Order: sequence, then structure tokens, then C-alpha cells
Amino acid sequence: MSKYVPDISSKRWVIISPQRINRPHQKQEQFVCPFCPGNEKMTPPEVMRVGKGEPNQPGWEIRVIPNKYPITDFHEVIIHTPDCHKDLEHLSESHLKKIFQVYRARFNFYRQKGQVIIFCNHRENAGASLKHSHAQLVVLPFQINLDTLAREPMNNIIEQNKHFNLYCPDFSQWPFEVWLAPKKQNTYFGDITDEEIEDMVTIFKNVLKALEKIYKKYEFSTLPFAYNFYIYPKENWYLRLIPRFVNRAGFELGTGLSVNIVDPKDAAEEIKSQLHQTSNTNHQASNT
Repeated sequence: MSKYVPDISSKRWVIISPQRINRPHQKQEQFVCPFCPGNEKMTPPEVMRVGKGEPNQPGWEIRVIPNKYPITDFHEVIIHTPDCHKDLEHLSESHLKKIFQVYRARFNFYRQKGQVIIFCNHRENAGASLKHSHAQLVVLPFQINLDTLAREPMNNIIEQNKHFNLYCPDFSQWPFEVWLAPKKQNTYFGDITDEEIEDMVTIFKNVLKALEKIYKKYEFSTLPFAYNFYIYPKENWYLRLIPRFVNRAGFELGTGLSVNIVDPKDAAEEIKSQLHQTSNTNHQASNT
């Protein structure tokens, strides 16, 4: 079982969760991915699925299971796709729409039980133990003070559509950090409509692909493109996307201060340029 330990001086909390040490890692010999079709018996029984087939059998498109190594009492894994080699940015918009509908359904299932945080660690250098694309949902007691940021002011706008703003806040703590925020005020993520999800996945997929191009352009690292994102669990929600172009070092860890090597204004312009190039390429392809 996990336990919550408060730091009286800072009013922050630590979760002690020793069961997490047993999580599987892909570097283990004779590794078999538990998230792939045909291996459903390797996971706890599913609580939700999208697609065909019987429960806990192949045929699914998206699968939700309890986490075998939970951080808290309520901890789920949302397996995005049966394909072990497809990342979010490479999935179709119609499939991404289904993923965010599942996020919404699970958020609403738990929203009366505590603070529901949905997050994704993409690749090992972003904290993932398995490369198969997945997100996680964790429910925290309402009394726990989360160290998450309230929605940042709308500066350095990259793109807008009917329902969303995409921007790089002046307070960005990471290079090329991007926030995706709904134009509608005073709502929770669980209130999102299907029409809003459709708008969201278009802009979300495009910015992921743009960030991947920027990562390769500047050769930040020899490691594969990695990122984290989470959905703010409270009112006036947003999705915060953090590409892992750099790692935190001693100064940041010792002081709690973040060093951002890219001005958010410049980051917004660079991402905007990449989106513009992609749009022109797609337009030319459709005319040939």
C-alpha cells in the first residue's frame, strides 16, 4: 500500500509507493510486452475497452486496465493502440479522438472520488518503463495539495482554432514547452464535448509532429524524441506538453529553479514555422 507523507515546512507531499520498484522494463531478457494483443492475460482484467472482441481478448482498439504497480488506490493504464510501434503522433485523428473520449470517460468515472490526473510518459527518457504507447490515470485525495500550475496567461500564441489556444507561456520551465487550453472558461476536462475533442486532437497531433521535427533539426540528443504531458485536474483545465529536449541537473534539483535555454517567444515562432511548413506540404500534396 502507498502512504502520503507531508513536508510541514513546504506544504508539499511525498507518496511512498514501494510496489513500484517491481515494474517491468524492456531491457529485461526475453521481454514480452504485456500491452500487445494476445498478452491480455499478463495484465489485470480490463475495466474498459474500445473495439471488438470479448473482454480480455484481442480485438480491442483501446484498452483500460488497473495498474499492476499502483502509485495510489486508484491507478489505471490506458493503452492507446494495439500496435506496439505506433506513437500518438502517428495515429489517425479518428483514433486520437477515441483516446481522448476514453480519457474523458475515465475522468468522469472518478471525479467524485478525488483529484483525477491523466498523464503520459513517452519513452524511457521521459519516465516510461514500457515503450508501447499508453497513458495513466491516478486519483489523489482532495486534501492533497498538488504542485501543479494554474492556467498561465495567454502569451506567445502559436495557433488557434474554434475551441482551443495553443501557446508557449512566458513562464515555460522547459524548452519548447507547449500548453493547449480551451477557450471556454470555468470547466473541467470531464466537461469536454465530442466537437471540442475533434478540434483538440487536430492541433495536438500537429504540434507533436512539429516538435519532433524541431528535436531532429537541433540535434538536442542522440536519444529518441520523448515527451510528457498531463491534463490539469481542476477547474480551467489545460493540457501541458513537455518535450524532453533537456534533462534536469544539479542546479535545478538543488534549488527548485528551472533553467529554460529557449525563450518561449522564440519557441512559439519556431513551432509556428514548422506548423506552417507542414500545412503547405499537405496542401501541395492534395493538389497533385
